Amino acid sequence: MEKSQESFLTLYEPIHESFVRFCTARAYGVLEAEDLVSDSVLMALENFHKLKDEKAFLSFMFSIASNIANKKHRRQKFTGIFNEKKAELIPEQGIDAGSRLDVEVLYQILNKLPVAQKEALILFEISGFSIKEITEIQKSSESAVKQRLKRGREKLAQLFKSDRLKYETVSARSSVLMSVFL
Repeated sequence: MEKSQESFLTLYEPIHESFVRFCTARAYGVLEAEDLVSDSVLMALENFHKLKDEKAFLSFMFSIASNIANKKHRRQKFTGIFNEKKAELIPEQGIDAGSRLDVEVLYQILNKLPVAQKEALILFEISGFSIKEITEIQKSSESAVKQRLKRGREKLAQLFKSDRLKYETVSARSSVLMSVFL
């Protein structure tokens, strides 16, 4: 075991900095970069005997780190745990927490709309583009854009009403947001 640890360290030391940079980028928003580095190194050391060619060591390490990050990301989809460090990374937008929650609810409901309607509403209501500009962006007719806006507003109103119980704590603020679109 001692010899394999020495061999592992000999191969790992030259790639350490680039591996840490890779893990930092890969771990963003999923887990702590230091945890990804240490878990990857531990798993690589445990499985070092499986490495057939020392030239493949770098890809061996990157593959392990990617697999760990992917596994963590898949598991995170099913959890709703508050992460204070992740929350601190969210840029301050000059609005209070309640308003940020309203915006989050709005975007969740907007994501339920068909893509063309969602895009038209965002371009017109949020970004302030004119209908003529939207016709150029969406490569469609003026009447098609108007129809998307009309149907999108109607669907948005339905979704806000149907999700009212789900978002009961923000229903009063959501109605303010909904009024932007109605």
